[in-house]
Amino acid sequence: MASEKIDQHEKQKLQDLIELLGSIKGRHTELVSVLISGGSNINLTTRQLESEKSTASNIKSSGTRKNVIAALERIIRELKNIKQTPANGLAIYCGNISEREGEQDIQMWVYEPPKPLRVKLYRCDQEFILEPLKEMAEVEEVYGLLVIDRQQATIGLLEGNNIKVLQKLSSGVPGKVRAGGQSSQRFHRITEGLAKEFFRRAADEMKKIFFDMPKLKGIMVGGPIPTKEEFLEEGNLVTKLKEKVIAVKDLGYVDEHGLELLVEASQDEIQEQELIKEKKILERFFETLGRERKMVAYGVEEVKLALSRGAVATLILSRELDRDLAKELEKMGADISSEVVLVGSDHQDGEQFWNMTKGVGAILRFALE
Repeated sequence: MASEKIDQHEKQKLQDLIELLGSIKGRHTELVSVLISGGSNINLTTRQLESEKSTASNIKSSGTRKNVIAALERIIRELKNIKQTPANGLAIYCGNISEREGEQDIQMWVYEPPKPLRVKLYRCDQEFILEPLKEMAEVEEVYGLLVIDRQQATIGLLEGNNIKVLQKLSSGVPGKVRAGGQSSQRFHRITEGLAKEFFRRAADEMKKIFFDMPKLKGIMVGGPIPTKEEFLEEGNLVTKLKEKVIAVKDLGYVDEHGLELLVEASQDEIQEQELIKEKKILERFFETLGRERKMVAYGVEEVKLALSRGAVATLILSRELDRDLAKELEKMGADISSEVVLVGSDHQDGEQFWNMTKGVGAILRFALE
């Protein structure tokens, strides 16, 4: 059975392909997209494209006709060299990418996707058909976040390595100072009623946001003792969402910073989540740097030297890095069986890594000298 999980390198490769193909625009409907689902008969697909080649001979524009037929012929030749369709299917893109009118530059991309391709398609258009690949590249799982006390709440989302603020709420619950003339008991009743109403409002907002979110893997809740527990008990959070609560953490902040602290405090619960994996590897890099400088390398030249000597155990590259340079370094890492980790710069550890290394670092197998 084909794997449904894409690792970060396959995802980056897929995103690069989507970006490249998406930047190509045909002068006419001469860009050919052929998507073949897993398990399809490759010979039948080839015969169908032979038939499409005959149909293309009826295209009125001689230039478009010539380019479409040339693209189809190249695809057909490629398919005849493939004995059977790969398990996850095949995506082939071919067409004239020349920027000069009347000139022909037929290029082809043959891609075996990391997840099963569930659509079969042939189309000539001014753009390549990329939607099925874009769906594969989407984040596969997200986590709901809530930080709450009696005065305010912030609802967020952990998506890939990004924390997004989705909603901010305030309660109107007064502090501990009573309005003049109010008895302690009456004041307590009023504040308790307002707090419960606020909890229910927060639960309603969570339902609106998270209830029909198909990729929601879990929810994390944070706040001071005992407010977060009171929310879970008295907020009437619907059962479907309550069952998705995977972590409840003691926190003193209920703003954007509180969301960041909640994610950090929930590392054990979301061990495989991208942001946590990035932070762990960066922590290891900085700890090694502080403890034993000679066991790390950073900066392009130093890391290239370490790669050339086979010394790199873990190659760390920022997603902000120039893609051509990143591909070159990734290939060097693959050649010596290095682990390659991609990290973002949109969190504190990633920003520190970028500022210090310009996006290139390594943990070494052995010291360079």
